[in-house]
Amino acid sequence: MDYMVALSFFFGLLLVYVLVRILYLPVRWLFLILYNGVLGGVALWVLNLLVDPLGLQVALNPFTALIAGFLGIPGIVVLIIFSYLVS
Repeated sequence: MDYMVALSFFFGLLLVYVLVRILYLPVRWLFLILYNGVLGGVALWVLNLLVDPLGLQVALNPFTALIAGFLGIPGIVVLIIFSYLVS
């Protein structure tokens, strides 16, 4: 095998490796945001089912779902308090 072909092959592998390393982090963050948003939306949906008889309703939109997803229980409590103060 000619040494230029081998060198080109290894350079191509290095280039693919660098591209995967560069693109891996943004894609991982995107999936993390999506995952937390879905979990927060489900949590708010269940919360709305539970507190609806009390006359309290928390808005379910992407912003509140992300707050509930990233902050967890404290975020849900803040959303309940905010919803109570606004209504």
